[in-house]
Amino acid sequence: MGVLIVRYGIGAVMILAGIVLLIVSPGGFGVDGFGMAVGGGLSVLLINFLFRLGVSGDREREREERARAYFDEHGEWPEDEAQSSGPKWRLARGVVTPEDEAAERSGRGGETPPPERRP
Repeated sequence: MGVLIVRYGIGAVMILAGIVLLIVSPGGFGVDGFGMAVGGGLSVLLINFLFRLGVSGDREREREERARAYFDEHGEWPEDEAQSSGPKWRLARGVVTPEDEAAERSGRGGETPPPERRP
């Protein structure tokens, strides 16, 4: 909770202070104070957002490195959590894959017969 207050609260307080300055003194000082406070607050929020965006890229790289290490050890790519919990994709009926064609050429036949091809 404290991290969120520091991360986003400082920028929000600066923006709020700029709005208060504009309301209290709508003349020159209020407009200048509004511009400075809101600009500073928005820059603090933007810097925090960009930092979080950069850190998320590091996490993705670390996850990729772990997956590569798993592949080196086991010889297969690990299942992604999003893929394992999501729907399983299936090909439409009658679609022929290169594996099906190779099996047909070798004489084993596929699990499902390939669709009829017209010349």
